[in-house]
Order: sequence, then structure tokens, then C-alpha cells
Amino acid sequence: MKLGITMEGGASRTVFSCGVADAFLEEGIMPDYFIGVSAGIAYGVSYLSGQKGRNLTIIQKYMNDKRYMGVHHLLKNRNFYNIPFVFEEIPNKLEAFDFEAFAAFPGKVEACVTNIHTGKAEYLEVPRKDEKFQVLVASCALPILFQPVKVGRRYYLDGGVSDSIPYKHAIEEGCDKNIVILTRERGYVKKSERAGKISIKLYKKYPHIVEDLKTRPERYNDCMKELLEKEKAGEVFVIAPETTYGIGRTESNPDRLTMLYEEGYQQAKRQMADLKRYLGRE
Repeated sequence: MKLGITMEGGASRTVFSCGVADAFLEEGIMPDYFIGVSAGIAYGVSYLSGQKGRNLTIIQKYMNDKRYMGVHHLLKNRNFYNIPFVFEEIPNKLEAFDFEAFAAFPGKVEACVTNIHTGKAEYLEVPRKDEKFQVLVASCALPILFQPVKVGRRYYLDGGVSDSIPYKHAIEEGCDKNIVILTRERGYVKKSERAGKISIKLYKKYPHIVEDLKTRPERYNDCMKELLEKEKAGEVFVIAPETTYGIGRTESNPDRLTMLYEEGYQQAKRQMADLKRYLGRE
């Protein structure tokens, strides 16, 4: 058996997945292959390094800190998130990321990104020792809120633009058992957003990105429909929030975020017996 875990993005909503991941660590559930999108990979690496509670500490101590994110960073540096603080100072100085444990993780770790020129999803292996987490930043580069991020010779935007829930890539990687952690309720239907229309104007020099943004709601909804059909057929195991409490992608209130973390933790515990049966670990 080869186990794959896919984590959807969703910026602040991805704290739900942090709760799920900590429950997995308690139960000794680790994948052979992991793929995350946007905040799904940014938070996912702490799970793969075995650092239970690290994400919750960051959520509670720093997400409401003016150094973390805000319009003032967007106006000053053209990024809503303060990248040097979030991806360098926190993991290297304030809440140490265990690079040695991450390097020792025996599975394959990939981040989904969107090539700004082709508009296609690419799946980049996450370096085990990169103190600037450049691949993670690229996967998190939400249109409008981030500038495109250069990795190697190419520029990328958020992986969710092209492949919001890349569980099919996990299957292509040979995973015959797949856990998919969502950050939206099962009944969620994506609609065109005002930000999407702004993004289309902003990226008019990149016609493939514009096409991605126009079709994203339809593609997301089709993906969700197919995923839930596979869940019913017992082909994948899905963990999704029963509620996200109306939390948006830039929520910073630590109390509300902790509530969503607890939703993830408890949801994983509620589904644990079924998950173990799916994995053949009864």
C-alpha cells in the first residue's frame, strides 16, 4: 500500500487542516507521498517534520501580529503577507522549523504551483533544506495578494489557480490509498469572485492565467463533484469541515482561528475509526 495525502489551500481557513494533521500525528498516520497547495503545503511541512502544535502556536502568536500580514505590506512591498517574516524569521528564529526531521521524512513531498506563462499546474518537489522556503512561497502566491515568485528560471502563482485539489496527481504518483483534506464544507459551491475579475485585468499580459481565473469556479466545482463520487465509491477518504465559521482567507483573530483548528482536530478524531478501516489498520 502506498498512502498519499493531499491538502487543499485556503489561506487562513487551512488552520482546519492543522488540527487534522495534529490528530494524525497522535495516531501515527504519515504518508508515503504528500502534496499540498498554497497554505496546504506551507502548514503541511510542520506535519511532515512531526512538530505537533507548531502551527497552532504560530496561529495564536503571530497571525494577528502586524508583522505577519496586512494591507500596509501590500502597499509597501506588493505582497499582503510579509514574506521575510512569515517564511524566514518565524521558521528560522521565532518558532524553529525542524529541518533535520523534515530531511529525514522518507516520503516524497511536492507543492502544486501554477506556471504564469502556461497557466498549467506544475508539481515541484519541496527542498528539504531551504531557509527561505521559496517553493512554498510560490505555491502560496495568491493573485493580487502576492507578486509572482521565481523558482529556477520560471515564475509561478498559487497552485490553486490551476489545480485546487491535486489528489489526481497523488494517484498518478502511484498512491492506491488517498486521504484528501479539504478546507471547505462538502456542500460548498465556488462562484465567481470580485477579486477574480480584478485579477483578470491585472494579468492580461498572461492570457493562460486569465483563462484559468475565468474557469476556476467551474473547474473547482467539477473537481469536488468527482472527488465526492470517489469518496462514495470508497476510492478516497475525505476529511472536510462541517463548518468554517465564516472564516475568510485573511482572518487573523486568534480565537476564531483556534476554533477552526479545533474543528479540524475533532473532525479527524470523529472519522478516525473509519479512516483506520480504510487504511486496513483495524
